[in-house]
Amino acid sequence: VVTVEHIGSTEALSPEQEAFIECGAFQCGFCTPGFILMTRKLLDRIPEPSDDDIRHYLSGNLCRCAAYPEIIRAVKLAGEKRKAAAT
Repeated sequence: VVTVEHIGSTEALSPEQEAFIECGAFQCGFCTPGFILMTRKLLDRIPEPSDDDIRHYLSGNLCRCAAYPEIIRAVKLAGEKRKAAAT
């Protein structure tokens, strides 16, 4: 079982964790672990997703605080970070 705690550490956050922090893609934080893990899987499948790809893939996780614009930006930033790390 992979949890959000296992994809990074306090010394080295994952690109997804960094992106969510940098974009402020959370408010209460309740949904954040699910979004981060789903983002990781989405980027494994589609490294450069469109906004529609992101909305569709993450549609099973709900954010009651309505941080959706920030979440979409965070997914795109995480993709950029992963791409930069691979080069």
